[in-house]
Amino acid sequence: MNRQYGCDIAVIGGGIGGCAAALAAAEAGMRIVLTEQTDWIGGQFTSQAVPADEHRWIEQFGSTRKYREFRNRVRGYYKANYPLTAEALRCDRFNPGTASVSRLSCDPRVALSVLQDMLASHIHAGRITLLLNVRPTAADTDGDTVRSVTLEHTPSGERIVVEARYVLDATECGDLLPLTGTEYVTGAESRRDTGEPHALDGDPEPLDIQSVTWCFALDYREGEDHTIEKPAAYEFWRSYQAPFQRDRMFSWTPLKTNEAVKRFSLFPEAGAFSLWDYRRVADRSQFAPGTFDSDLTLVNWPQNDYWLGSVYEVPEEERRRHLEGAKQLSLSLLYWLQTEAPRPDGGNGYPGLRPRGDVTGTADGLAKAPYIRESRRIRAEFTVKEQHISPEVRGADGAEPFHDSVGIGSYRIDLHPTTGGREGFYIPSLPFQIPLGSLIPVRMDNLLPACKNIGVTHLTNGCYRLHPVEWNIGEAAGALAAYCLHWGVSPRQVRRDPARLADFQNTLVQRGVELAWPVMGPV
Repeated sequence: MNRQYGCDIAVIGGGIGGCAAALAAAEAGMRIVLTEQTDWIGGQFTSQAVPADEHRWIEQFGSTRKYREFRNRVRGYYKANYPLTAEALRCDRFNPGTASVSRLSCDPRVALSVLQDMLASHIHAGRITLLLNVRPTAADTDGDTVRSVTLEHTPSGERIVVEARYVLDATECGDLLPLTGTEYVTGAESRRDTGEPHALDGDPEPLDIQSVTWCFALDYREGEDHTIEKPAAYEFWRSYQAPFQRDRMFSWTPLKTNEAVKRFSLFPEAGAFSLWDYRRVADRSQFAPGTFDSDLTLVNWPQNDYWLGSVYEVPEEERRRHLEGAKQLSLSLLYWLQTEAPRPDGGNGYPGLRPRGDVTGTADGLAKAPYIRESRRIRAEFTVKEQHISPEVRGADGAEPFHDSVGIGSYRIDLHPTTGGREGFYIPSLPFQIPLGSLIPVRMDNLLPACKNIGVTHLTNGCYRLHPVEWNIGEAAGALAAYCLHWGVSPRQVRRDPARLADFQNTLVQRGVELAWPVMGPV
């Protein structure tokens, strides 16, 4: 028997953007169906096991008030539930893992608990209906309008139909775009099409997409042996070296010599960059003695980026093959670390490395889902390009100001190696705005993107994909859908009518959404 739901707004995808969208719409009084493909909401924070990547000013400004509430709640959760040192308890900017990449590196389970708490009152009041373990399989459209989305409950195969007045695509890969016939792009654009300085020469390459990473959790038990069974693909990955790599992938020197980081190490040592500290989510020195036997870290490193093929825009068999390939790469990296990784004492391997499936909610210690850096992207009324945010192009003028700003963000243009065999790069960008035009499809009237699938390019996706930006995008999309339903207008009308746009922007400001940066330099 099939289930059917009716609502004001269907948010398909329960990652960071999806949760933010559902919260914004529910707080505006709308009825929401929020769906998630795994059994954990939270996306990058939780099911993908990626600690927050944030800009240097995040503690003062540069995010929405709701995102800051999430961060404060994470800190409050630790202080209420963990035995911390006196110094950690006093610290207003407590960072559980003191990770080198993040000012708030927390256990995925804590992020999950906080997000569940933030949604709880709306779920209990019936404003949000949360459906877990479901994936979109079809959509019913009428011209430029999406009428319903069909979902499959993956454990049972049950069919679920959600009818909604607005549909938000918050899936990690932009899965609703092909299902609804929404115009979209993928991969790397051509310089002749976008005018971007770092775009491709020649033709665009739609399957030249950033690598995915299947993250996993580890602790370290000195003197114990937690070596996993040798993965099936280990011999392949053990010897693999891409043409753009300085050394084999499984080494402490895989990057080119002109990179800022010349050599990696597992634990801190002189002259090397410690990967253990990089995305650590529990620094045991901040907790009362005996709380943790070991630090806890999440592995999202250059050595487990998977770029041998795409996990979307390919036949299903190929998609599954590459997902399994990404898993095999991560398991092989773990096995190499346990058995062959060179140690400073001249030995090899750290058998005390223990995969922590309890942290990721899985049997093998791998995350529930791969970290997807680059999604399908809508063909939007306005597309953000490199020249809008590049200091190389704009000099001291700052990023392009957008009259229709619905939020702000900041991160360098960060491209990991791609399925097209390109190395990627990490170049400066200017603190930027999120234009409303990038959230409006060129044709569809009631479908909005709510995460990484907005009107950006292969290049600008590299800085619009991070945690606080995805939250802001989702929050703006949820607020926009609610505003349009309340006033009986379309997103296009909101953008094109100066008075209506100003009113909507004021609604966002009242929510604590920052629309413009102070005067800032490049990052």
